[in-house]
Amino acid sequence: MSGQIDMALHAPARLQIAAMLARADEVEFATIREVTDVSDSVLSKHLTALADAGYVKIVKAPRDGRQRTWASLTRTGRSAFAAHMEALRALAAAAEEAVATR
Repeated sequence: MSGQIDMALHAPARLQIAAMLARADEVEFATIREVTDVSDSVLSKHLTALADAGYVKIVKAPRDGRQRTWASLTRTGRSAFAAHMEALRALAAAAEEAVATR
């Protein structure tokens, strides 16, 4: 198996967040919360962990009279997500091969 599973992206909610951010320039906190179906505090902890790893950039700015939070993947985050996905694909291929030979 090539590549390593990235533990910063391994948690299902973090993987889901990274997948969502990989398809957009930036996504609002509320949208991420709705898609991941987690509480504000849980999402905040996941985003902080990803930001601490250098994978996510967080921007807070007023919009429509309220403070809004936006997240985006950094260049490092995009590379880490791509490598993590490749490691998952390799793992799945190895598992399929093992099952097929039984």
